[in-house]
Amino acid sequence: MIYLDNAATSFPKPIKVHDEISRCLKNYAANPGQAWYDIALKTAEKIMETRQMICKLFNASGCSDIVFTSNATEALNIGIKGILKRGDHVISTVIEHNSVLRPLNYLNKKGVQVTLLSVNKYGYISIRDLKKEIRKNTKAFIINHASNVLGTVQNINEIGSIAKKSGIIFIVDASQSAGFIPIDVMKDNIDILAFSGHKALFGPQGTGCIFIKNGIDVDYFKHGDTNISPGSMGHPNVSPDKFECGTMNTPGIVGLCEGLKFIEQADINNIKKHQESLMEYLIRELKRLSYIKIYGTNSYENRCPIVSINIDNIDSSSAAYLLNLKDIAVSAGYHSSALIHGILGTCNKGTIRISPGYFNGYEDVESLIDAIKNIYENK
Repeated sequence: MIYLDNAATSFPKPIKVHDEISRCLKNYAANPGQAWYDIALKTAEKIMETRQMICKLFNASGCSDIVFTSNATEALNIGIKGILKRGDHVISTVIEHNSVLRPLNYLNKKGVQVTLLSVNKYGYISIRDLKKEIRKNTKAFIINHASNVLGTVQNINEIGSIAKKSGIIFIVDASQSAGFIPIDVMKDNIDILAFSGHKALFGPQGTGCIFIKNGIDVDYFKHGDTNISPGSMGHPNVSPDKFECGTMNTPGIVGLCEGLKFIEQADINNIKKHQESLMEYLIRELKRLSYIKIYGTNSYENRCPIVSINIDNIDSSSAAYLLNLKDIAVSAGYHSSALIHGILGTCNKGTIRISPGYFNGYEDVESLIDAIKNIYENK
């Protein structure tokens, strides 16, 4: 199978990810809480190692700022619901994933004022419009670093600078960019960074993370048992224990650790260079086909490895089904982003989303192009 749906989840994973998950389950998958036996200590050591790897990748200052979650959706819910209260104002965009839009819709009904910035046809917000929408009660910006529909990459460094000068909390959804684009939470003035572990970080599904900058007051998301103060009825107010109650996904976290090590060894800049070269080739070949509509920019530059298209007179879901018959996996539909399709003109059909990964090659792109030609010629 030719797998081109890495925006949903990366596949395949590096071999060491598989191996460490298996080793964990066989040898040390204990709870890392208050137990002092060897395999529990080994578990705690591996979890701390993963925190340290995440800190290193994003230039976070302390491991206590790193909170493990089950996915980016949980991470975003912690950040969004943990800081926004009745009477607050928040600025986000129409290009966000539903894991931002739906919590904001929920909070809007609870008295939180929400402004959703529009984007141009390429998926970019206007910095001028962002500045114009700032109010006295604006509490946060919530920005999708890279669109999961168009691959469009926003200028988070510039937005972070505006947030800092205005005293506004800056929340970044890095689900598509983490592991592909270098991110520096300090230089970019990011207060809260949410991301999944199972995409470009090469970890298994069921893993995610939220970075919460020291000093940012985020309310409790859930209550339960923690590694500290287990004898107290009061829930601890210290990160990460404040948010990490209950049994942790140790096999998933150690698998994520190996994914992070793979990125470090391969070098994130080399990963980016390889995937950009595939995107350049893919877009060039798609542009040769008059019956293909490419959404967003026609360039591989300043985008994650995601291209959304449609084929003339063929429904996106039908096209994905026909590609599957040719052993090619792509995504079709609305890609969990409810509002961007109104701007793209794809409300009634969605798009075909092609997202090559690090383990794809030029031959995979060639096979995809040949398959698209065949599908169109035989429609």
